[in-house]
Amino acid sequence: MKRILNTETIKHLGEKVKVCGWVNTRRDHGGIVFIDLRDRSGILQTVCSPDLVESVKEEYVLEIEGIVQKRPVKMVKKDLATGEVELKAENVKVLAKVSSLPFDFLSKELSLKLPTLLDYRPLTIRNPEIKNIFKVGEEIVNSFRKTLQCLDFTEFQSPNIVPAVAEGGAEIFRIDYYNYNAYLAQSPQLYKQIMLGAFERVFTITHVYRAEPSVTTRHLSEYTSLDAEMAFIDSWHDLMDTCEIIVRNMFADLSGFGIAVPEICKGIPRLKMREAQRIIFERTGRDNRKESDLEPEDEQEICQWSKEKYGSELIFITHYPTKKRPFYTFADPEDPNYTLSFDLLCRGLEIVTGGQRINDYEKLVKNIEKWGNKADDFSFYLQAFKYGLPPEGGFAFGLERIVKQVLGLRNIREATPFPRDMERVDRRLFLAQKKKPAKKKKK
Repeated sequence: MKRILNTETIKHLGEKVKVCGWVNTRRDHGGIVFIDLRDRSGILQTVCSPDLVESVKEEYVLEIEGIVQKRPVKMVKKDLATGEVELKAENVKVLAKVSSLPFDFLSKELSLKLPTLLDYRPLTIRNPEIKNIFKVGEEIVNSFRKTLQCLDFTEFQSPNIVPAVAEGGAEIFRIDYYNYNAYLAQSPQLYKQIMLGAFERVFTITHVYRAEPSVTTRHLSEYTSLDAEMAFIDSWHDLMDTCEIIVRNMFADLSGFGIAVPEICKGIPRLKMREAQRIIFERTGRDNRKESDLEPEDEQEICQWSKEKYGSELIFITHYPTKKRPFYTFADPEDPNYTLSFDLLCRGLEIVTGGQRINDYEKLVKNIEKWGNKADDFSFYLQAFKYGLPPEGGFAFGLERIVKQVLGLRNIREATPFPRDMERVDRRLFLAQKKKPAKKKKK
């Protein structure tokens, strides 16, 4: 007999079927045992005789054959897809047994400290609230891909091992690549630009790596970047316009999750960074008007201002200092000290970075060297410009940051199944180190 999913049982009333899944709960009532069986589609109540499930505990994996029947009227659960039926078990097979559970991981309010939540990730991902986090992430990725395909963008796969770093700085992971120096990619930026020469509009969904030297609630050492790049732009404003289309579609596609998505007005406000710092100073007295970037509390404050003034929980901040942006960023012709670049802030956190890129070969070479790099290290990348690329630009979304802000999570580590930071590779690193045998001292 072929297995069917729990939610398919409603189509087989009165028929014998086979279902498989995990024991979500067990309830003993004298001569009857109710097993709520969980599979990827949902929960199904099964009615078993005690002898069939004598040793069965929660999280046992079962195969159950039985007859689908209507539930008694008083036992109907309208909030369940299978709430009007139940399975009268005739045969139960244990597919996997379970050790004693360390805690009630199915609780709707799983009140664990974050390290414990992550140390037991193979178990806690089964919690329905936590599962929903990753379904939201999946929907965001699907929406990003669908929107860009509708806008005639071509998807490509960007490499994660690179010979040179796009963003520069010290936050890079060096790797031994067949005895040659290489790096884990900080960004697919260089490859997006190369691909424009063939497709004009491209996007990629890839993992990127930053050797962040601190542990914060907003940074990861490995995260998922949703990147897009487009050629033949008339203005760098085209980039923000496209970015806004993507965001609006994302929030619309999340409507089925019952999420209070961030509010957006008719057009997301756009504000220069220095103007934002002036407003923050006037509102708070905090003077960061000479800083080269917005501080975390500044991002929160300017989003609050945007909500109050425009009814928008999102705002574009533009014109970041040229010296603080990567070498390929286009300087504002009216004020070369600032760039035609932007960040999109959502509920107090940057979720997108983008801007126009330099497409002039000679200017790129000069900038590479001005930023302290060697043009020869970028010769492969520079071919694209040596043989002609039109005016272009792009942007990148941080998936985990979007999930965090949309769901109001406390920590970005909750937004990814398997977070990586300077303290963790699955388990906390200091725990693993404790188990290493001590080195014997030489006599």
